[in-house]
Parts: sequence; C-alpha cells; structure tokens
Amino acid sequence: MKAGIIGLFVAVSGTLVLSSCSSEEIKEEKEVVLKPLVTVANVQEKAFHHEIRVQGNIETDQDVTLSAEMGGLITSINVKEGQTVRKGQVVARVDASVLSSNVNELKTQLEYAEYMLEKQEELQKRGVGSEFDLETAKSQVNSIMASMRSLNTQRGKAVIRAPFTGIVDEVFARQGQMAGPSSPIARLVNSSSIDIVAAISEKHFTNVKVGTDINVSFPNYSDTVVKLKITNVGNYIQPTNRTFRIISEIDNNTFFLPNMLAQVSITDFSVDNGLVVPSTSVLKDRNNQDYIFVALPTKEKDHFKVNVVSVKVINKFDGETLITSQSELTSKTVIIVNGAKGIADQDIVRINSDEDKKK
Repeated sequence: MKAGIIGLFVAVSGTLVLSSCSSEEIKEEKEVVLKPLVTVANVQEKAFHHEIRVQGNIETDQDVTLSAEMGGLITSINVKEGQTVRKGQVVARVDASVLSSNVNELKTQLEYAEYMLEKQEELQKRGVGSEFDLETAKSQVNSIMASMRSLNTQRGKAVIRAPFTGIVDEVFARQGQMAGPSSPIARLVNSSSIDIVAAISEKHFTNVKVGTDINVSFPNYSDTVVKLKITNVGNYIQPTNRTFRIISEIDNNTFFLPNMLAQVSITDFSVDNGLVVPSTSVLKDRNNQDYIFVALPTKEKDHFKVNVVSVKVINKFDGETLITSQSELTSKTVIIVNGAKGIADQDIVRINSDEDKKK
C-alpha cells in the first residue's frame, strides 16, 4: 500500500516537473516570437543622384564593305589586310577586256562617222548637200560618242576604289575568282571619328538634351570611363520599344572599335543634401502609402521599440531611396532595414548583433 502511494507521488511530481519545463519552453518561444531579429541602419543626410543607365553601341559612318559593281573575273587585289589606303586608291580590278574591245570598235566607227560629217559639211557649204544628210551625219557622231561614254562608265566600274582613307580590315575575294554584282571584295574601316549611340526610354525625353553630360563605360574595359556630352537627340520614337536615339561623338579616336558595347549613364536628378535610406527599409501599407519603422531604444540592451513613420518617396537609385517626412528624422535616427515583415507599430524587436549572426 505504501509502495503504491509512493509511486503515485513520484508520478505526479514528474508530471508537475514536465509541465513546468514545458511552460518555460513555451514562454521562451513566445519571447522569440515577440522579439524578432532585425537589422538596422541610420538615416543618412547626404547628396543623392539618379542615373539613367542603358546599353549603347559604338558606330561609325566610315565602315563599309566594298563590292563589285559589275560581274567578271577578278584580275588583281591590290591591298592586304591591315593596310592603310588613301581615298581613291585602287583596291581591286575586275576583267573589263570585253568592254575595252567594244570601246576600240566604237572608236573606229567614230572616225568614219566624223569623216562623213566633215564631207557633208563641205557639201553643205558648196550648196550641193542636203540638210537631211548633214543632220544624219551629226546624229551618227553623237550616238557613237554617247555609246563610248556609256562603255567607259561601265569600264570604270571594273575598278574598285577606296571611298575614303582607312584601314583594310578584311579581304574577302581572291585574284582569279569570279565576282558577281554586289560581291564583297574587302571591308574598309576608319574609326578615327566614332559615335556612341544608345536608345533611351521616351519617359526621359524631357530630361535629355543636346549638351547633357554623360559617362560612358565599357564592359570589356572596366577601368575606362569617358565623360562626354550628347551631340544629337533623336526626333523620332520607335513604336516597337518606345525609345529615342541619342548620339555622342568622339573625335581623334585611337582606342575604341566599331560595334563595341558601351554602358551609358546620364544623371537626370540630383540634390546636394537630403534624407537617404536603404530601399529595403521603405514599406507600403494597405492604402499604398510609404512608411518606415523607426527603432527607439529601450532599457534592455539591443532591444528596441518600433514606431511607424510615414514618408514620401522622391526617387530611388542603386539600392538607396530619397525621402521626405513630416517627422523629425536626422542622421541619428535608427530605422529597420531588414526583418520588418510581420512586426507592427509599438512591437519590441531585437537587433541582429554580430553574436547572433555567428549563431
């Protein structure tokens, strides 16, 4: 009987102990729920600027593929890749022997026609020639001369000349090959004067003008940044992507190549001093109004009480937001940057210290 009573007492005591432990664990869990971990930062009073960043491209007007205007056998290629050629210099020749033979034939016919015209003029002076025969002779001479000019023009097209001074980038044809009309012969490039071309969204049209400063960087040259001014703003909106073109010229270029990628940055908004906070700290309520959580210190170390402060977002850029507020926010004001999800006004939160991060 005594043994039974003792066993019952031990069981009840164990139950009470377990209940006590469970209550303490639940209490600790509730404390964790009521005091979530957050990261904080100070409001900054500093300069703020917003940039338009778009991908651009390097272009030049003097980048052409020289082609044959007439078909025929390529009799000579007079340039090599990498060679500098002057404007008007012969790049290649196409066989024009048939045209030359036709021109020689017409020369013989022209000599005879001019002889007949001379005789008709003499007869006309003597008064024995007819005006019809004289006009016929003149027409014959003019017709042959016109044919010769046409053949000489065609024969001139057998010679491919450089339209400007530049460097032969690539030679496509070889001597002895047949060239058809529009067959590529060589590529000629002059990159001494280039354009930085970019497409800007139409919503920025009012902020982008001729003379606006831009910074141009290059993905393949991360240490190179060029400061330029816009020299031309497009007067047409592309209907497919709602953009307009901007152009900035670079003269005396010796470094950049046509079709090289560029990153164009345009500062379209700037203030010398304003309230700047991390963009992750700005939240929206049910009414789509912007607000932030201000963290107010408590007596307990690393514990803060949160206070909701309404703000107005002026602009955002590169992870930072420029705001205005009716409350007195200064550089000493502590705000919650991350971990605000699930908390409410007047809640108590814990700062995510270095020790907590290590855990």
